[in-house]
Amino acid sequence: MRLDSNGGGRPVLYSFRRCPYAIRARLAIKASGVAVDLREVVLRRKPAALTEASKKATVPVLQLPDGTVLDQSLAIMRWALAAHDPEDWIRPGDLEEAQGLVDLNDGPFKQALDHYKYAPRVAMPDAHHHRNDAVAMMLSPLNDRLAKRRFLLRDTPSLADMAIVPFVRQFAAVDPAWFDSLPFTPLRAWLQQLTELQLFVSVMGKYTPWRPGDPPVIL
Repeated sequence: MRLDSNGGGRPVLYSFRRCPYAIRARLAIKASGVAVDLREVVLRRKPAALTEASKKATVPVLQLPDGTVLDQSLAIMRWALAAHDPEDWIRPGDLEEAQGLVDLNDGPFKQALDHYKYAPRVAMPDAHHHRNDAVAMMLSPLNDRLAKRRFLLRDTPSLADMAIVPFVRQFAAVDPAWFDSLPFTPLRAWLQQLTELQLFVSVMGKYTPWRPGDPPVIL
């Protein structure tokens, strides 16, 4: 599905390959089939076009042809899925439960993840404290859910799965051997299944950072 307006211009997505917020925005856009121009950003050298589009100046940022700017990843996901949701990621009956899981992910879990991931080596005991907090508040409950069903809300992926999996992926990558030692077989199977989907693989391509005048890269 191609979204055209104002003379055929496509929406523009400013993104960064490894950012979990940007990953989930790309997943929803790709799943929806909406064509957007992808502009890969180097965060230490943000292009002026990004900072002009959003004062937040962090990815993802979606600029629509009419000038509307969406600079929150969940808003971008919902925008794309409102256009087309062929995988049925959003169901009215799931909305409250999905939002609760995403709020936990984006708030306390993300804070613990950042403290764990970016802790200096001299502060490893503190890093392990935050790591254990993340396990207790998020990963263990997710594993319990996944012991009862294939995905977080049902037996097919939902917005909750796709919004959360990039963050669990990031957590697992900090210390893969330790993560694999956890007694969380359902959680690891879920993570592997989702990150090996062709959809996920297709949004993780490496691109040269965008510069004004570059030919468009369509996601």
